[in-house]
Formats: sequence, structure tokens, C-alpha cells
Amino acid sequence: MPLETDTSNWSGEGVFTQLLIERLREIDAVCFVKIEDAPATRSEADYNFISNELFVRFATVDRQEPVKRFGILPSSRTVTGPVMTLTDLATALTSMADVGEPDYADGGMLQYLRAERIVPAYQTRGYKLVELVRIYEVGTPRRS
Repeated sequence: MPLETDTSNWSGEGVFTQLLIERLREIDAVCFVKIEDAPATRSEADYNFISNELFVRFATVDRQEPVKRFGILPSSRTVTGPVMTLTDLATALTSMADVGEPDYADGGMLQYLRAERIVPAYQTRGYKLVELVRIYEVGTPRRS
């Protein structure tokens, strides 16, 4: 199944964000990614701070789960669940040399922070580019 992406709320900025999207395309369990600019994005004379959020949806699989009806009749029901979790995604991304381990991870979010110094041609002073990328699973409650 090809990866479906929604970039309608994304400016396209962020080299590391673009790299993450390309790497997510290689993971079969990821079926949807929505990319948004986070409100913290800002630019000053000495630095650029880019903040992006990725919302991923994993492919699902049906499995049979045993249940008892009326306390005695054994039966089963079909339960649909995701093939992968964010913890599994963190493990998959960590194994990729150009992505690596997230700087912060918990059950609901992965966070990557990348910083580099940019010195444009014919300029004595450069600027610092800081990129923050957070990855959430679609359907999880919003954090405050």
C-alpha cells in the first residue's frame, strides 16, 4: 500500500522533516502521514527555528479475540488493531543511520531536534538553523 501524505498545512521547510518523510515511506506499516507547521516556527537575524509536526497512521490487522457470552458460552470476536506502535516506529527509525534515535520519546510522541550552522557564500556571519520535529499517532488526544 503506498504512503498517503497530506502536506496542505506544511510550508515545505525542514530538510530533516523531508528526510523523515522519505524514511517513513520505506516502512510498510505506515499508511498515512500528515505534516503541519507548528506555531513555534520563527526566524530571526541570527537563527531560524523550524518546528514541524508529523501525524502518522499505521496499517491495521484483524485478529480473533476469545470472549465468553453470558459467562459460559465461549465465543470469539474480531478486533482491529494497528500493526505498529510509536515505540516500534522509534525502533525502526533508530535503525536507520541517517535518522537515528529520537531525542525524546514516550508512548505518545517522538521528538527529534537537529541544529546546524549555515554560512551562505560571500557572507562572514552565518546563522544557526534549529529544526524540531515531533511525531504523533493520528487519533491520540492533543497534548497541552
